[in-house]
Order: sequence, then C-alpha cells, then structure tokens
Amino acid sequence: MDYKNVDVKDIFATHVFDDRVMKERLPKNIYSSLKKTILLGKPLEPEVANVVANAMKNWAVEKGATHYTHWFQPLNGVTAEKHDAFLMPTADGGVIDELSGKKLVKGESDASSFPSGGVRATFEARGYTVWDCTSPAFLKEDKAGLTLCIPTAFYSYTGVALDKKTPLLRSMEAVSSQALRVLRALGNTSSKKVLTCVGAEQEYFLIDKACYAKRKDLIFTGRTLFGSMPPKGQEMEDHYYGALKERVAMFMKELDVELWKVGVTAKTKHNEVAPAQHELAPIYASNNIAADHNQLIMETLKKVASHHDFVALLHEKPFQGINGSGKHNNWSLETDDGFCLFDPGDTPQHNAQFLVFLSAVIKAVDEYADLVRASAANAGNDCRLGGHEAPPSIISIYLGEELAEILRRIEEKDPEDSKAGNSGVIEIGVSTLPKIPVDSTDRNRTSPFAFTGNKFEFRMVGSSASISGPNIILNTIVAEALSQIADRLEKAENVQKEVNRVVRDIVKNHKQIIFDGNGYSGDWVKEAESRGLPNITNTVDALMAYKVEKNIRVLERFGVMSRVESDARYEIYTDIYIKQINIEALTMIEIARREILPAVMRFAKEIAVSLNEMKSTGLDLNMEEQEKLLKKANSLMNLFSSQIEVLEKETEFAKNVVSGTYETACAYRDKVATAMEALRKTGDELEKIVSKDIWPLPTYSDMLFYID
Repeated sequence: MDYKNVDVKDIFATHVFDDRVMKERLPKNIYSSLKKTILLGKPLEPEVANVVANAMKNWAVEKGATHYTHWFQPLNGVTAEKHDAFLMPTADGGVIDELSGKKLVKGESDASSFPSGGVRATFEARGYTVWDCTSPAFLKEDKAGLTLCIPTAFYSYTGVALDKKTPLLRSMEAVSSQALRVLRALGNTSSKKVLTCVGAEQEYFLIDKACYAKRKDLIFTGRTLFGSMPPKGQEMEDHYYGALKERVAMFMKELDVELWKVGVTAKTKHNEVAPAQHELAPIYASNNIAADHNQLIMETLKKVASHHDFVALLHEKPFQGINGSGKHNNWSLETDDGFCLFDPGDTPQHNAQFLVFLSAVIKAVDEYADLVRASAANAGNDCRLGGHEAPPSIISIYLGEELAEILRRIEEKDPEDSKAGNSGVIEIGVSTLPKIPVDSTDRNRTSPFAFTGNKFEFRMVGSSASISGPNIILNTIVAEALSQIADRLEKAENVQKEVNRVVRDIVKNHKQIIFDGNGYSGDWVKEAESRGLPNITNTVDALMAYKVEKNIRVLERFGVMSRVESDARYEIYTDIYIKQINIEALTMIEIARREILPAVMRFAKEIAVSLNEMKSTGLDLNMEEQEKLLKKANSLMNLFSSQIEVLEKETEFAKNVVSGTYETACAYRDKVATAMEALRKTGDELEKIVSKDIWPLPTYSDMLFYID
C-alpha cells in the first residue's frame, strides 16, 4: 500500500462494521432493534442476532475475510482470539460461508488456561465469550489476510468475570444510572444516558530490531536490566516535539493508516521527552470503545514497528535514568445529548451542575485513594513513578488556582446568608458565580490526577497496562459519590440550597486531597502524611486495596465485581508481579553469568597479557594506569560474581516461600529486587570500563541515539 498518498476520508473505518455499515446493510426494523440494545440496554432478540450475523459475515467475506474470532481481553493484560472459518459443509459435498446468530452471540473457550485467581480449576475448563454489541466488530489485517474480530466479554461457566471488559461495562452502567439520578434532581429531564468518555495517550519507545535481538533482558522482560547512562540523556531537552527522523516518520505514517482503517482516531503524534521515545493520542471515545482501541493501538504499534526494523517497547521503564512511559487516561462524563458534565458552561445553572459533579470526583478519589492507586499498580510502574515527569505514588487532585479558590470561597460561605445574592461572595447557581473558561488551569505534570479544563487526566497509568482497570475503579467510585449526592438531593425540600450544602460539605471534608504544588518535593511527602493521604510506593502494598472491606463493598454494591471477582484480581495481579520479578531475576542471572562475566574476564586477560608483554621488554615503563585498571576490573568482577550468587540465593528463597501470595510477593520485592539493584549497579560500573568491542550488550548509546 502507498502510505504516502492516503486520504484519511477514503480509508477511515473501512475495516469496521460500524453504524454506517449497519444502517446500509440491515433492514430498518433490525437496525432499530439493535440500536435500542446498544444505546438503551434492551435485550437482544435471537432473530435480530441472526440477521446481524449474516450481514456481518457477508460484509467481511466481501472484504476478503475467511475466518472470524471472538476477540476478548483476559486478565493477563493482552488480548486473546481463537479463529474459526466461516466454512460450513453442504449435503452435496460443497461448502458455504456461514455465521449464525448463535455463533455471533456466544463462543466457548478453555477458561482454565487463562488467569482466574483460583476461581476455576484446570479440570473446570468451560468458559464463554459473549458478543459486546456496544463495540463494533472490525477486520484485523496481517500478511495472512483479514480476520473478522468480534469484541466479546469473557466469563466462566459459573458466570464469574474472567476479563477486563465485563466489569468495565458494569461500571459504565453504574456511573450512568447514578449520574442520571443527580441530573434528574437538578431538573434535567432530557438526557437518557451518561457516557464515560476516555482519551488514552500512549507513550512508547522505538529501538532498532538488531539491538533488541542482542538484549535478552528486553526480549524476556521488556526493560533493560543492565545499562549505564550515555554521556547525553534528555538533559538538552531537544527531543521533545523535535523534528521526526525520516524512518520514524515512515513508521508513524503506516501506523496512522492501519489504525484509521480499524476506526481508531489516531490524531496526535510526536517525539516525547526521552531519546527514542514517542507518543500517540487518539480523540475521545466512549469508555468501552476507547479501551478496545487502546488494545488495538498497542498491538498495531508492535506489528508496524517490525515492518520498519524497529521494536516498540511498551514497558513503563525500559531505560533507567530517563523518562519512563505512561498512558495518560483522560476521563470525563458526557450525556447522550452531548453535554460534558465537567464543562463549566456559560450559565449559572450549568456552573452549579459542574460543581456538583466536580465535588463528586473529589469525594470519590479521596475516599478510595488506595483503590485508585491499585488500579495503576504493576511491576513496571514501580520503576517509573515518582520522577522524570511521572507522578508520585501519592494520590492527589490538581484543580488549578482559579478552581481551588472558588471551592475555598464556597467552603467559607454560609449558604443560608440572605445577602449572598448581593455580596459578591459565590453562591452556587446565582449570578455572582463567575464563569470558568475551559483550560483555565495550567498543567501540573507532577500530579497523578489533574483537572484539565473539561476532563480529568489520570497520569499514573502505565504504558503497558489496559485502561480498563483504572476506568473500572474511577467509574465505580464516582458512581458511589453520585449516589450519596442523589440521596440528599432527592429528599431535599429546596434542591438549590441542598446543592449548596452538598458542595460545601464535600469541600470541607475532602479538601485534603486537593494539591496544586510540586508532587516531586520532599516537603509534599511530609505534608501528604500530615493530611492523612496514603503513600503506597509499590505494587505489593497497592494491590492490597482489593482486599479492603470498604473497597470490596463498593464494587459489590454496584454489581461491578463480586467479592469472588475482587479476590481473584488480587491473586492474579499479585501473581503476575511475582512472575515478572522472577523472570527478571532469572534473566539477569543468565546475562550476568553467560555474557557479562566472560566478557569481563576476557577484558582483564587482555590487560594482563598487555602488561606482561610490556614488562618483558625490559624497559623502565610506567604501567601504573594499566595496573589500576586491571585491579579495578578484577575487584568489580569478584564483587559482581558474589552478587550473582546472592541473587540466585534470594530468588530460590522467594520461590519456596509457602506462607501465602502476599508473603511471596514481599520476598520478591524486598529480597530479590534489592539483590537485582545491587547486581545492576556493579554491572553498570563494569560497562563503563570494559572496552566497547568486548562488552557483549548493545549500550544505551547504541539503542537510543543511532536510529537513522
């Protein structure tokens, strides 16, 4: 395909069975019924499923597809698919293309082979994939051709959610129903649904495929376990928004086109802060579609990178000492008739509505800060959070000076003051309340949760993670806050006065979560502690939020996750952490023993041979520097060797911890990770002295600065 001469209007969503295609190919009554299911949650009738399945199959076959798959998102962090041909034998020995409504709606998979957290035993294998008609089917293209991908939920024989999509859909319904209660109490009778809208920015690194092939740490773990900083990092600030190198630009062009085909609104692309780091940002979409699209973005990044002899790295911290990669989750609420609930608006009554919903978020994030933190927890993020433009591990909300001042004045104002309308002091819903223009705040890049004009930017999410997890939590806890607000408004004799009290009470009780300063400051750590804000610095402790009773109850209350499903996620995510650190430790040991140690021995031998040869000349030569280098290499080599043994011992110890998942995870965090840090430090010192022709690994300089 000629990627240089592409008109986006000609190719956008050509591989998507979207509303335009359905309207064209489905009978009017079938289309109308399906839209009611998609928009209003009405049950899907079997006859509707049959007609849709046939139309979807015909469309896909006309495009060249021979197979379909139920495309789902199990709890291992990636997508899954099992391909079936449309082929169906006929009585006369021939075949026809077929996709029945039954096959469209429901598939079966081996549930025991996916993470379940103990919910399913190996001998209890049955699991189901169920069509999610709210996210359009699409055609995935590769060298083998086209495959029809049908987005589905995935759950066990007993109905337990084994995926990320099912709880996400539940959470979207929860926040919609509670937001509508608040809107009705405020006088809105037109909106029928509230959508969570998300735009997920995706950061990533590109390195040369040849370098990647020589780094077992990148192959097995996604990050460099050894590597000293080059003479230049990102301190010159010349890569951010810099001119794209031609090879990178060609990659990005193909990436855009491939994403546009499947309906992903890839809009923004640029160089990020660190060398070899880049970013892609789509336009907002409904939460569920945005989550599906982000999975497609990650898959397509890797596929297209290979076409240009690149490898795309999605790990949160592939290179120590420079920026890591995040996935800024821009989250907002919007009614089905097009009004953003976090837009301050142009009229007083809209301002009142805005401040009610703003207050709900403040209350939710403060009360469930530990759960918000857990939603962004993984081993890679432990390497990233707290520096190089990544937010700290303390959850706080940034509002900006203007909004913070408005809330301060609301808190200090007596809502019963009869002079309020003439005093110039803010009362919600009256003319003295100033308009708040969109983007009235600056950006605080150190804040994990920042209001940015008409949305909240959750900057803590890691680059490799699914955005479903964080949004499940945000949707659920905001639903809880809105539910409590709705309870008060629905019982109030005077809704306007109760609105005033609600916002004022929330500001008074939860203002400690609002922080507009420097999140990297050591003073903030002390201040946060004095405010009672949790500082959960690692994944092992963060994931314990899934075991906290109040968190289990809020997820249960709205039907987002049962107690069993919450427990399962704790077990699965903690087990993933354990396995990740174990793989890193074993990879580090292998590289250290089989690659670095032999190289250092060879280097030391060459110095020793050179010294002996110089001494054998009989000349009075000054060999002090050579002797110092040999001693340093020998000393570091001995230390390195002993540290390998320590890491081996600690890894073996952690493997054999039998007291429980948490205790095992603690052993990997406290013992294994500490031993890895020590080994890395010595290995990086060796890299600085061993000659480049002997050092066995591509260096940071090779990987970050030598892309043509």
